[in-house]
Amino acid sequence: MAAKRADARRNEKALLDAAAAVFVTDGVDAPVRRIAAEAGVGMGTIYRHFPTRADLVVAVYRHQIDACAEAGPALLASAESPFAALRDWVDLFVDFLVTKHGLGAAMRTDPEGFAGLHGLFLDRLLPVLADILGAAREAGEIRADIPPLHLLRAIGDICAGAEGAGPDYDARFAIGLLLDGCRYLG
Repeated sequence: MAAKRADARRNEKALLDAAAAVFVTDGVDAPVRRIAAEAGVGMGTIYRHFPTRADLVVAVYRHQIDACAEAGPALLASAESPFAALRDWVDLFVDFLVTKHGLGAAMRTDPEGFAGLHGLFLDRLLPVLADILGAAREAGEIRADIPPLHLLRAIGDICAGAEGAGPDYDARFAIGLLLDGCRYLG
């Protein structure tokens, strides 16, 4: 029985990973059949786990919060420097923000649920970013005066500003400029 539960968890993770990837490229209104194809499951499997699109979007949102939170320590341990870990983590965070952007539309009927998810977002991700910034600060790679909340919000604002900014606007380039501005100049 326990093996079956572990298998079900792996299947759900694969489905959520596939949905997140599709949401990043096609938005949260992407056809369910596209998500099913990406995950290698039938559409019925998705609807069995997530009866509504909002259920799926919320599950992907939670899954990505967990993935971003878990990635921080792993990136710090494996990256060539704390600043490289910061860049890699911010890249994951930007992918997450693309999905988060569609969450508001998917949860119009549940503002309290949305507020709870935002609280989870801050509770899980601010400490991870604080640890990465602390390591980069200790390594002398970034300025000492960068609050994690301000950096999260700045990245979020840059990503939110991408919609409607035109085809020549590249949010990832702008975020790269922001991160370069965090560097310690000696």
